[in-house]
Formats: sequence, structure tokens, C-alpha cells
Amino acid sequence: MSGELDGKVALVAGATRGAGRGIAVELGAAGATVYVTGRSTRARRSEYDRPETIEDTADLVTAAGGHGIAVPTDHLVPAQVGALVERIAAEQGRLDVLVNDIWGGEHLFDWEAPVWEHDLEKGLRLLRLAVETHAITSHHALPLLLRGEGGLVVEVTDGTAEYNRDTYRVSFFYDLAKSSVLRMAFALGHELGPRGATAVALTPGWMRSEIMLEHFGVTEETWRDAIERVPHFCISETPSYTGRAVVALAADPGVSRWNGRSLSSGGLAREYGFTDTDGSRPDAWRYIVEVQDAGGPADATGYR
Repeated sequence: MSGELDGKVALVAGATRGAGRGIAVELGAAGATVYVTGRSTRARRSEYDRPETIEDTADLVTAAGGHGIAVPTDHLVPAQVGALVERIAAEQGRLDVLVNDIWGGEHLFDWEAPVWEHDLEKGLRLLRLAVETHAITSHHALPLLLRGEGGLVVEVTDGTAEYNRDTYRVSFFYDLAKSSVLRMAFALGHELGPRGATAVALTPGWMRSEIMLEHFGVTEETWRDAIERVPHFCISETPSYTGRAVVALAADPGVSRWNGRSLSSGGLAREYGFTDTDGSRPDAWRYIVEVQDAGGPADATGYR
């Protein structure tokens, strides 16, 4: 995909780690100028208190062949987001791709805790970080994106619209957050489509993020060691896979056919022919439905 996005400008909101970092780096590998934002910097860590920083992400974007620009931004603060967009407008005069990947909620939800038992402050904080940030960012960034033709907005979530419609996702607050992002993409599709732009929701599969690898005590090189403990981890994928899905969408002159739709990395790999870094095409959501949730033995044969 090298050079497919030469001259394009992207903003990946929430690019410190995980899917956001993977998306930013792959956009850079395709030649784009990528503004990467988040709260974790080399000078100051966010409440996550993790080592990944937006400066590191920007360096990876540049090393991949693009131009990475790190801008510390709290997307809950409208003035900061407005200043970010004004900077992009002044420096580039355009915005071609907006990726809303802000999340920040791993430490804020309890698995299957009903709403009356869940910590209310944490639940409301999760909703602010996962939903309000996306709305603030779209409010400020979309006028710039709409200056040109063919702009793309990608709302990153967890789960497809079909799967989340029928499946309880983790807890009340988590379920509400991820479903809200799906609906945001649908609503943006109605508002952007007539104006020449496209909005989609995109879900990774079971992603081998920095946090997930650390949780299982493995690295990207040794991730298969975790399958013995968690057999269905055999379907997992790298953050680069989601990044390649975004590049495929951004480079597609017919991307408007997806407007308002819910998409997955595995589903788009079938459509566009890209692979994960190991050359495979994991189709996690089909696997989850047909194997994992169906109670079948862990076996990714035919699914990657």
C-alpha cells in the first residue's frame, strides 16, 4: 500500500497505543501526513500510567514512510480540539481522513457487573471518554474535512452492529459505549453522505494490543504461547490489520458504498485482499459467532 495516500492528511484521535497506533502507522506507510493525538506524552502520562506516548507513535509513522506529527490533546476539552483542528488547517489546509479512536476505558469497567453494582463514577467517566470525545472531535474537525471532496471518517468500536445488537457486551456501560459509537457512524453517514464524504464504523477482532499482550505475559513474537491458556486467542490479530483496513478504505475511490455501515477488519480483508503482518486474514467476528459463541473447540482453520 506504499504511496497510495501520498498527499493525504489524516487525524488519528487516540493514537497512543492499540488500534490507534496501528492505524496511524499504516496510514504513514501509505504515504499520509498523520496527526496523532492523545494524553500520554514523554513529559506526562495519562491516568493509564503506561509507557506508550504519542511522540513514539509519530516517530513510528515517520519511520514507516509518512510524516507523523504528535499533538497532545485531551478530546474532552473542546478548546484543545478546536486548537488542534485550527493547527491542521493552518499547516495543511485540508483534512482527508478522521479516525475517532479515543477510548481510555480499560480500567473503568467491571465484567458483567449490573448497573446498580457498577461503580457509577467510573461508568460515567467511561461514557465521557468513549462517546463524548468522539462527538467533540467530529464537531470541530468535520468542517475542515468537508472543504474537500471524498473525505472519510472512521469510528472505531468493538463489535459489529449485527453482533452488538444481539449480544450483551461486558457490562451496561461498556455495551452502551460501543453501541453508541456504531450509531454515531450511522448518523454521520446521513449527514456526510449528501456532502460528498463517507462515515463508517470499524471494529478490530481480538486485537494483540500492548495491553493485551502484557495481560497474557507474551510479546508479539511469542503470542501463540497464550493459546494454551486462552485457546480462542488463536484468532487474534495485530493492530496493523485494522490499520490496513483503514488504508484500504481511504484509498478506495468508491468508498462511499460503505457509507453509514458497520465494518470489521476481517470482513474488509476479504473485500480488499490485504493481510495481517504474518500474511494471514483472520476473520474474528465470523469465528466468534460460528466457533467461540457456538461452544466449538478452538480452531482457527478456515478463519485466518
